[in-house]
Amino acid sequence: MEIARAAAGLFVRHGLRATRAEDIAQAAGIAPRTFYRYFATKEEAIAPLYAAGAQRWVAAVRTAPADASVLQALEQGVRHTLTPGAGVSVSSWEWVRTLLRLAEANPSLRRVWAEVCQASERSLAEVLAARLTVGPTGTGTGSTTGPDNVAVPVPVPVPVPVPVPSPSHLRFAAAVASAAVRAAVEGWATAGDVPADGPEGPAELALRNLGVLRDFPWESRRLDDGRSRR
Repeated sequence: MEIARAAAGLFVRHGLRATRAEDIAQAAGIAPRTFYRYFATKEEAIAPLYAAGAQRWVAAVRTAPADASVLQALEQGVRHTLTPGAGVSVSSWEWVRTLLRLAEANPSLRRVWAEVCQASERSLAEVLAARLTVGPTGTGTGSTTGPDNVAVPVPVPVPVPVPVPSPSHLRFAAAVASAAVRAAVEGWATAGDVPADGPEGPAELALRNLGVLRDFPWESRRLDDGRSRR
């Protein structure tokens, strides 16, 4: 992360083209060979900064209350990570804006940003899978509730297949949710000097974008017989 911060500072002050990997190494107080031990190119050096925010959002979704719906967990993650002063300090948001503008202006940095977003999307799919793989009763077996009458034989619970979310469905869900947040952050960063904590800030934009997922069939499952059901 220290190398990433040094790289970002040099990119902002001198531009991407004028900055060499050796310059980043010197600014970070390391040898060039140490730099290349971590990063293959100078552009990749900024990846940890791009990844920090994405990882923080996925982590917030993961730690949302177990009884929260998927959409509620996503919205809670947005509020925690995109609201200035919550997950990220107010001053840090100016750096976020700068880093995203760098990606917008430089195709090589844009590729690094895209790779980070793709990795975050895969992580989010895993988090959604964990939230959606609970069986109908939490144990994967049928209900044992019946009339309290010892004269009536109580049926033996019949195990039912534990629903498993379809991988393709989860990948799609994670992609849509990630795109909703990414578009909000990118839109805010490139829209001028819009305050991060206003109605057009990243958190409010992301929440509005996530609103389109309100009717998304999160419960879509693939059972053991291979058929997709809702």
